[in-house]
Amino acid sequence: MPSFDVVSQINRHELTNAVDQARRELAQRFDFKGVEAGFDLLETTVTMTAPSEFQLKQMLEILKLKIAKRGIDVACVDPQTPDVNLARAAQQVVLKHGIDADTGKKLVRVVKDSSLKLQAQIQGDKVRVTGKKRDDLQAAIALLRKAELGIPLQFDNFRD
Repeated sequence: MPSFDVVSQINRHELTNAVDQARRELAQRFDFKGVEAGFDLLETTVTMTAPSEFQLKQMLEILKLKIAKRGIDVACVDPQTPDVNLARAAQQVVLKHGIDADTGKKLVRVVKDSSLKLQAQIQGDKVRVTGKKRDDLQAAIALLRKAELGIPLQFDNFRD
């Protein structure tokens, strides 16, 4: 029976490359010369440090641009509130990945509410969609791409 999996993953290698490129651009920019500002990557969380909150906003735009150029969806970027004191400002940027239970239920509901003859089930951090016709599965992929769920989705493991 044909099926595919709906997942939300981040290519960690590309994320590391994007953060490295952002560091290099930060070192080259005139408005950051002589300023102690930087990006630190830990798992899927990027910590930005700079002397002021305004510079954090500039750094976030640099990071978003580099992430988009490396093929990672910018919808996964979730900036937290900055911690600002007199000498330093820091902000964490969490990159959302994985499908949580609520989002999984929404995905299943979108598939079930469509007029397509498909079944969807949550399997850990992914949702498996199965059906009898390949065309129905392709229509489901198009339907899920249009759905506004707040996380980037990838479709893999398409089996016919």
